[in-house]
Amino acid sequence: MVGGLAAVLPAVTAVAALALGGAAWEPRAPLPVPRTEVAAAPFRGDIAVVGGYLPDGSSSDDVDLYDPASDSWSRLPDLPVEVNHASAVSADGKLYVVGGYGGPGVRLRNAYVFDGDSWRGLRPLPAERAAAGAATVGRKLYVVGGVGPNGLARGAFALDLKTGRWASFGGPTPREHLAATAAGGKVYAVGGRLAGLDTNLRVFEAYSPTTHRWTKLAPVPESRGGTGAAFAKGLVVSVGGEAPGRTIGSVYGYDVARKRWRPLASLPTPRHGIGVATTAGRVYVIGGGTEPGLTVSGANEALTIP
Repeated sequence: MVGGLAAVLPAVTAVAALALGGAAWEPRAPLPVPRTEVAAAPFRGDIAVVGGYLPDGSSSDDVDLYDPASDSWSRLPDLPVEVNHASAVSADGKLYVVGGYGGPGVRLRNAYVFDGDSWRGLRPLPAERAAAGAATVGRKLYVVGGVGPNGLARGAFALDLKTGRWASFGGPTPREHLAATAAGGKVYAVGGRLAGLDTNLRVFEAYSPTTHRWTKLAPVPESRGGTGAAFAKGLVVSVGGEAPGRTIGSVYGYDVARKRWRPLASLPTPRHGIGVATTAGRVYVIGGGTEPGLTVSGANEALTIP
């Protein structure tokens, strides 16, 4: 009977995955140096994973590059600073890393760009910013939410990638440990929390650079902080996080055209402090903590959006 049950379980799992979004997660080559509170972004067809906490609580300057085609890892030059809770994005074949914590309670204004040869410092952020979200729309890099000099940030920043100058504007609902991504010319801010793990939010908002306004959208079906997000095939995909006593494995996709959420297959390894990025229609979730607080992993799991 045990053998029969074992034979049935894969089919049941497959059916459940189809019911929740049409695909299942696949394990991929693990992050070489396990860590949490990393930043991640697609970079020239690969995925860069930047910084994060190491098991001893120190911060990393590692920049690892994952090649989905060969399912293998390589290294980019180290970031000029050790950092955790930073934000990473890419645009025009360049990789950008902004903000984060450089040590306990030490919020950074640093901004860097990697053009394929070396890291170069950019104009600092107008103010310190950590545990924020970032995304690019057009020729601008947006930094939203997070923790600033006086607590939860009420303003947001935009970097003109052509001139290298920062501008300030009104931010979304103040919160930290949120996720951000871009789609259809808008910046989406997903989830987050006010302080501790018991203050997670379901808030979901979009910013239009054309109208300069934030719009509240249908809330995420489950509150989440320490979460990640990416855009793939018409969906803003919201992944993972941490809550009192557990990490979050639920995954939801917001259909931008239909303006509604739907469940996707749950993350096999629930985590927070993750790097989430999309390339070639697949969402990759890399690193992060498997338990609330300071835990690390090298888990790398991919979901193909149907």
